[in-house]
This record gives sequence, structure tokens and C-alpha cells, in this order.
Amino acid sequence: MSLTERLKHLRIIRSFIYALVGTLSYPGLVLFNRIKIEGGEHIQQLPKQNVLFVSNHQTYFADVIAFLHIFCAVKWRRVNRLGLPFYLLNPFTNVHFIAAEETMNGSVISRIFKLAGALTIKRTWRSEGKNIERERDESDTQKIDEALQQSWVITFPQGTTKPFAPGRKGTAHIIKNNQPVVIPVVINGFWRAFTKTGLSFKKTGTLLTVRFKEPLVIDYTQPVETILEQVVEAIEQSKTYMLKGKHHLMQMLDK
Repeated sequence: MSLTERLKHLRIIRSFIYALVGTLSYPGLVLFNRIKIEGGEHIQQLPKQNVLFVSNHQTYFADVIAFLHIFCAVKWRRVNRLGLPFYLLNPFTNVHFIAAEETMNGSVISRIFKLAGALTIKRTWRSEGKNIERERDESDTQKIDEALQQSWVITFPQGTTKPFAPGRKGTAHIIKNNQPVVIPVVINGFWRAFTKTGLSFKKTGTLLTVRFKEPLVIDYTQPVETILEQVVEAIEQSKTYMLKGKHHLMQMLDK
């Protein structure tokens, strides 16, 4: 196990990273922009392990950082609001997030953020900006399975910030194999407020929305294609939603 892997399993290290990243990112979520949270009641009574959050994806880091703020706030019994970030004094750290290995190794900032609980995986369809085809790394699957056994995990089934991109079967395999509680999340506004990395502003005064839905009722005996279809529909990235709403059209034009 690498030094980075050892460090990110230490709660004191994670708490420090949460406090650092949380303090730096809080103004961007609350002061320079506005965040609206819905469905927080759906995460209040969740078990401490085997919970999978599936969400659409709009920036590399701002999406995940917003989730971590919300989870910490809920731990402090703040539902659907952040308030002042006193929750960073004792953050909720029992959560991991799945991210592409090359993204998390791309800069010093991303390497530091990796210590917050990143589960880095090798993408099977893209590497270094080029389309590729390679087999799924079983060690990546094992890494995610082990994390689910002891914590919450955040994943972005599309594996890209491009809206309405097809979902990846890896998420469906995770669900079928582990049978977790699956919480769909729909976010919006992050693409407008932040650059693609999510580390700098593109426009201030933007409404950021994070909506947690009720846990999915999933028939785990169904094929992965059916499970994936259900997930993509739940995060409102299916063809059904493609032409719904002005913000969807504007997001696609902005890419």
C-alpha cells in the first residue's frame, strides 16, 4: 500500500483535508454563489456503510466538494442548509468518491484532495485525452467493493462532465455485486458557476442546486443494462430528460 493510501485512511488526515478544502471552497458555494439543497432528509437515517450516491457530473471537483459539505452539515443536524461551516471542526469523513486516476494525479491540488477519500480508477474508454478500449481492472472493482463494506461511496455513472453522455456499466456492476442503498442525486448550476475543474469561477451569483432523491428500488437480479438504465433515468440524464428544461439546453450549448 502506497503512502498516499495509508494517509487517506487516517481520520486525522482526512479531517485536516476536509477542514482545509472546506474552508477554501465554502465562499464559492455560499457567498459568491447560492446553494439550494433538497432531499437532505433522505440521507439522515442512512446506514454507515454500503450506501452508493449516484449523480450527474458537471465539474471535476466542485460537485464532490459540495457533497462533502452537505454530508458534514447533516452530521451536525443541518438538513437542506449549510449555515456557518462549524461542521468542519468535526467533519463526516466516512465517505469515498470514485475518480479517474489521471484526474487525481493531474496537479498538486488534486493530489492533496485525493487524501479526502478518492478511489482512483483507470478509465476503460479514455486515457490522456484519447479514446481507448481496455479491460476493466479488477483491482479497481475490489477497491470500490471494500470501500462500500465500510463507508458511503459517491460515483458519477457517466464518467464525464458532458451532459447526457451514456452511463458506464461499471456502476451497474457495482450495484449488482454489492446491492447497496442507492441514492440518486441531481445537480445543476455548477457548470455555469465554475470552470471545468471546479477550482475557479466562471460566473458568480449563480444558483447551485443539489437534490437528493429517495433510495432507488432495484431488482438486483436484472441484467446490468437494465440497472444502468434505471440509474441514468434517476439522475435525469436519459433521453427522456434531454430536451426537458431550458437549463439543459443552455448547458449543452455552453460545452
